[in-house]
Amino acid sequence: MPDSSPNPELLRSLGRLLRGLSALFWGLPIALIVCVQTAKADWLGSFGIFLPLLVTGWLLYGLWQLQHFQKQERIWRNALDRAQLFAWVNLGLSPFLYCWNKMPGHAFFGPMVALLAVSGLIFLSCINLVLQRLSAMLPDETLRLETKHFTTVNRGLLLAAAALAIIYHAVVRFQSMPLEATLFLEQLESQGRWLIIFKFLPLAIFVLLPLAMTMALLWKIKETILKSVFDSEHRSS
Repeated sequence: MPDSSPNPELLRSLGRLLRGLSALFWGLPIALIVCVQTAKADWLGSFGIFLPLLVTGWLLYGLWQLQHFQKQERIWRNALDRAQLFAWVNLGLSPFLYCWNKMPGHAFFGPMVALLAVSGLIFLSCINLVLQRLSAMLPDETLRLETKHFTTVNRGLLLAAAALAIIYHAVVRFQSMPLEATLFLEQLESQGRWLIIFKFLPLAIFVLLPLAMTMALLWKIKETILKSVFDSEHRSS
């Protein structure tokens, strides 16, 4: 047996890091589902603003757990601080989803929901940057390269999604859409609600694909850390 034992403080920070990664892995898809359903459907209406606050607070909790790891690394801390800033913005704007569901014609609630959508995209982009900074501190070179590649792709797709969302809401807001496009969209809506999907299909691709890749990276980084911890314990024994 070696004389030196594992650093208790390091083990505690690794435990919080793993809990934070797990919270983000499960919280991201659940937050997307809950927020969309709160805004569009009525079957979550009995929960009021509670569920949106819960899921956005869940993501903030995951980031809070991550901040206990490598506090001295400035680049890592800066990426975490940016992600936490937008997590707080999402938390503060989430009640407007329920309000907009109840009063969709309100002049204030609609822009707040649109702002939440853009903030959510930026938040997911910040999570990808956090994962890139985290992987840079891990000893797995292959993981670092994969994370850098996929986070770059994800952030590009999310930037395109945010631009599309801003352009779409600006066009609808100022009613500057060409007459032919307006007639085409009205015809789609009159033919059936399922055809409205085609208006949002590009945005769905730009959001769901980065979300899936982000979840895959979260899981892989978590498994890499667990493997490293178990391997070090095995060598120390």
